[in-house]
Amino acid sequence: MIPAGEAIGVLGHVARACIAVAGDLMLDEYIVGTVSRISPEAPVPAVEVTGTFHRPGGAAHVAHCLAALGASAALCGVVGDDPAGAALLEACRSAGVDAGAVARGSAWSTVRKVRVLSQHQQLLRMDWEAPAPVDPAVARALIGDVLRERPGAVVLSDYAKGFLTPEAVRALIEGGAALGAPVLVDPKRRDFSVYRGAQVITPNLRELEAVAGRPLGPDEVADTARRVLDASGIDAMVVTLGAGGMCVVERGVEAVMIPAERHEVYDVTGAGDVVIAVLALGLACGASLPTAARLANAAAGVAVGRVGTAVVAMAELIAALDLAPPGKVLSPEALAERLAWWRLSGRRVVFTNGCFDLLHAGHVALLERAAALGDVLLVGLNSDASVARLKGPGRPTVPWSDRAALLAALSCVDGVAGFDDDTPLALIEAVRPDVLVKGADYRLDEVVGREVVEASGGRVELVALEPGRSTTALIARLRQGA
Repeated sequence: MIPAGEAIGVLGHVARACIAVAGDLMLDEYIVGTVSRISPEAPVPAVEVTGTFHRPGGAAHVAHCLAALGASAALCGVVGDDPAGAALLEACRSAGVDAGAVARGSAWSTVRKVRVLSQHQQLLRMDWEAPAPVDPAVARALIGDVLRERPGAVVLSDYAKGFLTPEAVRALIEGGAALGAPVLVDPKRRDFSVYRGAQVITPNLRELEAVAGRPLGPDEVADTARRVLDASGIDAMVVTLGAGGMCVVERGVEAVMIPAERHEVYDVTGAGDVVIAVLALGLACGASLPTAARLANAAAGVAVGRVGTAVVAMAELIAALDLAPPGKVLSPEALAERLAWWRLSGRRVVFTNGCFDLLHAGHVALLERAAALGDVLLVGLNSDASVARLKGPGRPTVPWSDRAALLAALSCVDGVAGFDDDTPLALIEAVRPDVLVKGADYRLDEVVGREVVEASGGRVELVALEPGRSTTALIARLRQGA
């Protein structure tokens, strides 16, 4: 497991990361339909088409994965001057991928892979491709363009379709080294020495077996990987093992086995692209290789539960990591960590505060209305000393720990944080909520923290109160009854 603080530190830098992705670009097309009969012309299923769609594939899928997580992705490669090339470039633009170092011309034809799907099953795949080496001068110019972005990591997505010639591979590895950026390779060649000087290579088990020349048992993977690294001059290898997880091997370091995430698998298409994208992003953001591999493993677990070349959003990755600290009653340290998780996952934070002495139906109604204004509700709770100063002797009637536990038991409340001052201003300054909520018995100019929230781009909401319900009135009735 990744320590929560370490994961936050890595993922918190994603938006500032730029990753260069060079390699073979493809257009993945999908025809989706239903099957209710066998064709009368041949013993094959007859697909009644209900829809079609396409997505970036190959190296473009790696770049799409990076952009979906919030990083900057700079793509390098070639496409044909054909409809598939135009569709691929448009798909990259729509995905937020920088395709400035992608050349389009009649000298190439765009690789297309068309898949026919029914009920989450792939019935047929048709490929259009004509692998051929790209002119070295063209490749050098495009590589120079993408490296001028000064990426924090460089990914070589090699599908053996012609862009990553030995000369192009060498230029990318040397260019990454000059920038101090780790170079990661998703290989398709049997001779890994072509990638000499790269920091990380990410073969799957079948690809490692092809290099070894024989099938490998589970206990042979790490030793074989180590021998291949020594022979090829590469620093580290992450072997993807499907249901077996991952094996992380670094020279001079004990191998690390990472078990697979348990998910229902619909489609492994593009899972390797997800892995190398997240690995590169993790390394660019300062993670160790084992930590980056654990992030990649979690992302791949999400991706294989989708159909087609899927991408994973930051909120989905955070949910898959399941590293949010337990409990709702938060110390200052736990609050800072919880806020970081909420912000990383793009959640709108709602804040309200009060004494909540003798929790009653009016409180619950206010909290439910507040929670509906965002994604998570944080409640600031006056300390016992603060309540005594505000409400007078004999208050609170319920101690802070009990008041906090009652609030935390409400499904609409996501966190409870205490404060000792007479007002929650310092807590609001620390939280910077997206929405600050008070009851409609306040005027906007009376709401403590309004200026702080509005200056941060948030807003203040006054919500209706339940008539005739207040803690003071409830205590008075109880005393009269006594």
